[in-house]
Amino acid sequence: MARKIVFDIETKNSFYDIESNDPAELDISLVGIYDFTDNSYHSYMEEEFGKLWERIENTDILIGYNSNHFDIPLLNSYYPGDLSILKSIDLMQEIKNKAGRRVKLDDVAEATLGKKKISHGLQAIKWWEKGEIEKIRKYCLEDVRITKEIYEFAFKNGFLKYADGKKIQTIPIEVSDWEKKNGSVMTHTLPI
Repeated sequence: MARKIVFDIETKNSFYDIESNDPAELDISLVGIYDFTDNSYHSYMEEEFGKLWERIENTDILIGYNSNHFDIPLLNSYYPGDLSILKSIDLMQEIKNKAGRRVKLDDVAEATLGKKKISHGLQAIKWWEKGEIEKIRKYCLEDVRITKEIYEFAFKNGFLKYADGKKIQTIPIEVSDWEKKNGSVMTHTLPI
């Protein structure tokens, strides 16, 4: 069975602050993960990334929402190797491939799971500025939980829903190769 991690990243700043649209130029405040291997949630600040790398280097698949465009390039700017060689399931990209447009996580969570996000990324930046790390941690891990539940729903049912104004759209999601390893070998940062 493939080893999987669901992850999400919060930042210390926004694209407006850095005057760029390159995620790799942002600064990470916190990374949240769910590790299917031991059914556990974890969060990591920059000084704890060594522990994060250990978990990532022992996984086969990274699962996220807008992760191919945002989270992986940003996390890769901190990682001494290349995370892009890992298999990635970007749920936003899966939806965009079928719906023809990007859909917010909140719109998918509400229509598919009947729940909403507890905040948004710009609020997490304000919490960072105030030193309210526990609020960031709670928010980030809740986004990880929602992403995990959306992944599990799609994998079990073969479709997702999203709110399009007042109308709920249902789109098929092809999941047959989601659990298959891609065979890439991770370059480890840790001594063996």
